Amino acid sequence: MKILTIVGARPQFIKAAALSRALAKYDDIEEVIVHTGQHFDKNMSDVFFEEMEIPKPKHNLDINSVGHGAMTGRMLEKIEELIITESVDMVLVYGDTNSTVAGALAEKKIHVKIGHVEAGLRSYNMQMPEEVNRIITDRISDILFCPTQTAVDNLKKEGYDYFDIKIIKSGDVMQDAANFYAKNSADKSTILDSSMGI
Repeated sequence: MKILTIVGARPQFIKAAALSRALAKYDDIEEVIVHTGQHFDKNMSDVFFEEMEIPKPKHNLDINSVGHGAMTGRMLEKIEELIITESVDMVLVYGDTNSTVAGALAEKKIHVKIGHVEAGLRSYNMQMPEEVNRIITDRISDILFCPTQTAVDNLKKEGYDYFDIKIIKSGDVMQDAANFYAKNSADKSTILDSSMGI
């Protein structure tokens, strides 16, 4: 199975890293990471991949510094091209950014399976672009990976039991990441030694 992972913002880099570590354990899964470029300077992007041991993206679309509509439209176009050229079986999107909804729309229009990680989260504030993104992404995805029971319940209240969608309470990838990096930091950090003059 070939999976295309779409990321574009700092939290998504961390979330995707947790799942990438799990996917890497399977010989029959190939993951291709796409960075849309939404967060693009070194302090908001590259440093995360370097310092947090996140697999480097195979593709960087370099789409940034434009309005929501233009950004989402350009991402949709480029992601659609990649889905076709990479011949992927499934696309994973994370959270609620422009990268998320663009990835989901691109996949849906060419009938590729969509998995939405952090599905079912709601603020109930439709003035937030992120709320619009997460609702649209949930509705057109095929598999909804929910971090909590509250997220599952939100979807059920919205009638998702009646849609041809699989809802999975998968747990919180940010908690997985926090646990991994806490252990990593404890093993590698020398800050206590240096602050105590050791």
